[in-house]
Amino acid sequence: MLRFSTAGESHGESLVALVSGLPAGIPVAQEFVDRELWRRQQGYGRGGRMRIERDSAHILSGIRHGKTIGSPVAMTLANNDWKNWTEILPVEAGDAEKHKAVASPRPGHADLAGALKYDFKDARYVLERASARESAARVACGALAKLLLRELGIEVGSHVIRVGKAELGRDAKWEEIAAANAKEEVFLNCVDAEAEARMKAEVDVALRTGDTVGGVFEVVVHGLAPGVGTHVNWDERMDGLLAQAVMSLQAVKAVELGRGVTAAESMGSTVHDAIAYEGQAEGFTKFSREKNNAGGIEGGISNGEDVVVRGYLKPISTLRRPLGSVSFETREATKAAYERSDVCVVPAAGVAAEAMVALTIARLVIDKFGGDSLRELKRNYDGYCEQIRNF
Repeated sequence: MLRFSTAGESHGESLVALVSGLPAGIPVAQEFVDRELWRRQQGYGRGGRMRIERDSAHILSGIRHGKTIGSPVAMTLANNDWKNWTEILPVEAGDAEKHKAVASPRPGHADLAGALKYDFKDARYVLERASARESAARVACGALAKLLLRELGIEVGSHVIRVGKAELGRDAKWEEIAAANAKEEVFLNCVDAEAEARMKAEVDVALRTGDTVGGVFEVVVHGLAPGVGTHVNWDERMDGLLAQAVMSLQAVKAVELGRGVTAAESMGSTVHDAIAYEGQAEGFTKFSREKNNAGGIEGGISNGEDVVVRGYLKPISTLRRPLGSVSFETREATKAAYERSDVCVVPAAGVAAEAMVALTIARLVIDKFGGDSLRELKRNYDGYCEQIRNF
């Protein structure tokens, strides 16, 4: 089984990423992994931390001579800001006078709930792990999953469809998404320039008023064969696994598969994807769909259309004009603590969600087709694809 885990704190020495279960023989380019990390750091509305960090994955194990070798891949991502925190957050007891407490919890953050859970007298240690800085390690793991999927002709990309009240208002083609993800300058990662300008105006309002703004990103899996995932057990359904994976990202408060929200208020005749049969059709099967309202998944199983997952991202909890809170020490009313923060992170969240989706799809692909080596996996996958073409 493909598994991954991360460790590290926002202002610790480094983040740690561990991936196990990858077949041997997957080509891994350091440049690709680092570019994925770079993409996560981009976007209009990012804060001062992005001027400090230049993320790069330091690969310790599991890859030799440019290919996976079947053993766990271990990576570290150095936190450049650590030099400013070595005395504030030492591993040893250190000097208590230099501790930088988060004295009043921030509404919308894990601060208060985490402090109560772990019996902390301030929220510093909660903040350090709950921070979205952790998602950088997920992106490094996801880059390896993407490289595996690419060997099977499967691509994963994302784009932003809403920031605040400014919305794209139309479906995006895969070619548009791929082109946006290939850009060397990332603004708000919207495929439409006019819509992106309206999104920028939403961010500008938040910048002027000391506020933050959320939005919606869309992740698309292109080129996945039908039949991945299953309906037979609740915890093996593709839709359930994807929903959990994307919901696990910091600040994501809702996940939508296909046109799930629209479907809830529509008649079945208008949202279910009619099926046709084309004897000379190219692709995985000769069955086709008029639309893709199901988002490429029916009954927990991929159906051959693009898999479409949307994440609804709340505004960042840390405000330059803080909301009301309570002092941990005195229990008196005060303003919430302020830590250096972003104003808008919707494009970055989309990149992190790409990683989570890629890891989920790669896990399901490996579960179904097996293979200790890439050659074995490809042989199994290609044989299955030939089988369904001749169905």
